[in-house]
Amino acid sequence: MKKDEYARALKELEFELAKLQETVVRKQMKVAIVFEGRDAAGKGGVIKTILRRMNPRIWRVVALPKPSDRQRTQWYFQRYTEQLPSGGEIVLFDRSWYNRAVVEPVMGFCTEEETDAFLDEAPRFERMLTDSGAILLKYWLHVSAEEQEKRFLERARDPRKRWKLSPIDLEGRRRWAEFMIARDRMLEKTHTKHAPWRVVDANDKESARVACIRSILRNIPYEFNEEAFEPIDLPPRQTAASVGYEETGLAKALRVHESGEDA
Repeated sequence: MKKDEYARALKELEFELAKLQETVVRKQMKVAIVFEGRDAAGKGGVIKTILRRMNPRIWRVVALPKPSDRQRTQWYFQRYTEQLPSGGEIVLFDRSWYNRAVVEPVMGFCTEEETDAFLDEAPRFERMLTDSGAILLKYWLHVSAEEQEKRFLERARDPRKRWKLSPIDLEGRRRWAEFMIARDRMLEKTHTKHAPWRVVDANDKESARVACIRSILRNIPYEFNEEAFEPIDLPPRQTAASVGYEETGLAKALRVHESGEDA
């Protein structure tokens, strides 16, 4: 997707996202959106693009670290249920409970029996979630081996991006085929009518971001509340002179200029 085409599409979509945001708050809707995919598939980029103009008090990102020793003894879904949306909230999961279906079994972090149990339980867990009135959307961002290699090399050579390349990412690269087998099994077992998977071609980052946003807008009912989008009349601003205020020398001294140098 060309840059100017992407910019135009994003500008239009952001207005629609604002309508969606207003509807979710007004109707106290509960929305959970799961983003899964291989390392470097662009999950974080999609989420950042969605949030660029949105209210962070309404849109919440969940990217959980590895479970603690205590959490490992809990029901597997327990730490995720704590992160589910309340009324008037949209939660974006940057990886989710589906770690148990792909990452954990391939990396040897869980047993085959635990994965089998998860694949049986996940559709029931998601059915309870949707039956409670929540909207659940699940996206798998697909990236080819060649494109992932290109992105990995970029991260390996750029000090600003090196933090994105973990030892687990590198091991996952080595186990490419095993990941695909686990992913296909996950899709077959957990693609349901009440919580279907949507696979997005993420080889082109910009196209993937636009496709995800359009899909979200198609699958969450929202309205245009014209009154909520009326221009706001700003009140007159109080002048410093009207209250006898003068900036202190300390405030001037502490100011940082555009150059980055202190005053």
